[in-house]
Amino acid sequence: MNPKALCSSSSSSSSSSLSSGSWNTSKVWIVHGIVAGVAIAAAIGARVYLGPVKKFRSRVVGIIPARFASSRFEGKPLVQILGKPMIQRTWERAKLATTLDHIVVATDDEKIAECCRSFGADVIMTSESCANGTERCYEAIQKLEKKYDVVVNIQGDEPLVEPEIIDGIVKALQEAPDAVFSTAVTSLKLEDAFDPNRVKCVVDNNGYAIYFSRGLIPFNKSGKANPQFPYMLHLGIQSYDTKFLKIYRELKPTPLQLEEDLEQLKVLENGYKMKVIKVDHEAHGVDTPEDVEKIEALMRELNMS
Repeated sequence: MNPKALCSSSSSSSSSSLSSGSWNTSKVWIVHGIVAGVAIAAAIGARVYLGPVKKFRSRVVGIIPARFASSRFEGKPLVQILGKPMIQRTWERAKLATTLDHIVVATDDEKIAECCRSFGADVIMTSESCANGTERCYEAIQKLEKKYDVVVNIQGDEPLVEPEIIDGIVKALQEAPDAVFSTAVTSLKLEDAFDPNRVKCVVDNNGYAIYFSRGLIPFNKSGKANPQFPYMLHLGIQSYDTKFLKIYRELKPTPLQLEEDLEQLKVLENGYKMKVIKVDHEAHGVDTPEDVEKIEALMRELNMS
């Protein structure tokens, strides 16, 4: 037997095997490279199509509508509450909210505007023809230089508004893409059951508003408030998707809205969804001059200056 032949044959076989293994490895890397290339191309294509990734409804502005000519309490925004105008107390509380990128006061009255500028608030002048706070918010948003995704309508007559509630309704709207509007409710006191200035609300099992009313809802056949039923009081603060504000303005007044004098009903009557959060909050709105004394007494009790 020729040792050379054996050596030569073995070497040739080994070389062939090595060559085959290298080719298989190369094929694997080629396939991996193609797959990776396709994935990268797809990701780039998606980024170009969808645009930069950003948080849903991320840019938020708080607007405090304020008008002088109120039918129930003229000049209400300027009323003094423990030495400060009520509008200033509302603005100071709103400044504590973490979700607001900017806060402005929207008013049609120069006295209110001058007062607000004196304590450092940004002011947008709006027309006297605005029918309600939502329309005033829409007009104000058109005059702001920056664009915002969410507008929070902060009631100027809630001098003790909690910043956590502001943050709560903003987050509720951000997390509910099928809703165009969000608001808050709290437990209704029995003594307020038949007060038309205390707006009541009922919601469905998923936290969306069914109806708002100045009357007691639900209303049972006895005609009396049920102490065991968890009636809900609507808190005036609400937030909207900015795009919806334009739609809202173009919607015609609806029968229920006009009968109850509640702007939220125009939203519901036209089939739009409104997210509602339940909060533990003592409502302290100022609707009449008598409410000012109640607010001041509470603030003294809580040692709030």
